[in-house]
Amino acid sequence: MSILDVDPAGAPMPHGRRGRRINGSLVVGGLIVLTVLSMAVLSFLWTPHDPTLVNPAVRLQEPSLEYWFGTDKFGRDVFSQILVGSRTTLFVGFVAVGVAALVGVPLGILAGMAPRWFGELIMRGNDLLLAFPALLLAIMFAAVYGASTFVAMVAIGIATIPIFARLIRSGTLQVMKTEYVVAARASGRRPVAIGLRHVLPNVGSLVIVQASVGFAIAVLAEAALSFLGFGTPPPTPSWGRMLQESQEMLWSAPRLAVVPGLAIALAVLGFNLLGDGLRDRFDPKLDDRR
Repeated sequence: MSILDVDPAGAPMPHGRRGRRINGSLVVGGLIVLTVLSMAVLSFLWTPHDPTLVNPAVRLQEPSLEYWFGTDKFGRDVFSQILVGSRTTLFVGFVAVGVAALVGVPLGILAGMAPRWFGELIMRGNDLLLAFPALLLAIMFAAVYGASTFVAMVAIGIATIPIFARLIRSGTLQVMKTEYVVAARASGRRPVAIGLRHVLPNVGSLVIVQASVGFAIAVLAEAALSFLGFGTPPPTPSWGRMLQESQEMLWSAPRLAVVPGLAIALAVLGFNLLGDGLRDRFDPKLDDRR
């Protein structure tokens, strides 16, 4: 027994109390995500300037007390655009992950609880959808329905459904082998009741972890779509479109690309770190190694 297994009074600690040390990934990722969320909330209450106001008289201003990150080639305040752009980033992430989870989680549970042949049929269809790259699917949607934030959200959500379904099916198969589920089936409990009472609560941690990682994917995908012109249309601020508009000023005003690029990178890093931290927190196998 190691010193970590003993409480200050000298009694052995229960297994659940081990491994409660500070999780660096969870803390750092949570702080970054909280910062992005705070920026989005703040943008509803206050921005230094109108982020969509075109003012040629102040175009390409350097950072100052009035314009914290300077102005772009149209004279718009870059800091205000970053604040309002965080709304679009989080909104797309929430909806895309919501669509993927609402479809992928029930599909994964169904594939795990159904007879083997039916589960394999579902997963082969899932593999076909997984073969389509998210950006290609989004571009196809934009070509048919037009470029918009809603189209980007739906396309990203549909593209990430297979990831949720595959992960949840794996967790469901493990839960179905447990003694309490076997006992519930032997007692004649209906499959729907087993799924809601036993399976769903036990795969909940998988959903939370994958939602965090899926959020990072959605943020990156939305930025890429806006950069290509298939995402959020102007004049709504978007970090990806800020990158696209800064291309011709890359050498004369590199800050116009650096600022939104760092915002995207930090947001993706924050959600990835949060996902890693949540995985370490919820995975009992990792807890056993400590």
